Amino acid sequence: MDPEEPAPTVDANAEPPIPCADCRKALQSNSRDSVFFLLLDQFTLPVVGCRDHLEQFRSICGLTTDGRAQLLSYQPAGGITCPACRRSSHGAGHAMLPVAGGAAMLLGCPDHQSTIAGRYQTGQRTRQQLTDDFDSFRSV
Repeated sequence: MDPEEPAPTVDANAEPPIPCADCRKALQSNSRDSVFFLLLDQFTLPVVGCRDHLEQFRSICGLTTDGRAQLLSYQPAGGITCPACRRSSHGAGHAMLPVAGGAAMLLGCPDHQSTIAGRYQTGQRTRQQLTDDFDSFRSV
């Protein structure tokens, strides 16, 4: 590299790169076909990503509930009960969580985005603990 050449700039507001082409395509789409619905306890939250990574996201979130976490490709019969979540769209300001080489974007209100993101992080810690416990059990 030429010392006189300016260093490449990094946009601080730029989204992190997403290796999964299907996730990138879903995140860039404005189509309702790219929106799935996560049902987790009392929450119904629209989410966007590819089917495989959203399924991984659902599975990890499911570790934080006594019930079932479900992922639907259609809006459930009860709809979205939170008025702010109902009005959310693909616009800016939504939480995007990395999921094993892909991503899940949460299209809810800030409170519910935060809650679901926290549940996902708790699920990741739970999965790691289960994996560590299993690995230590196998080595005995």
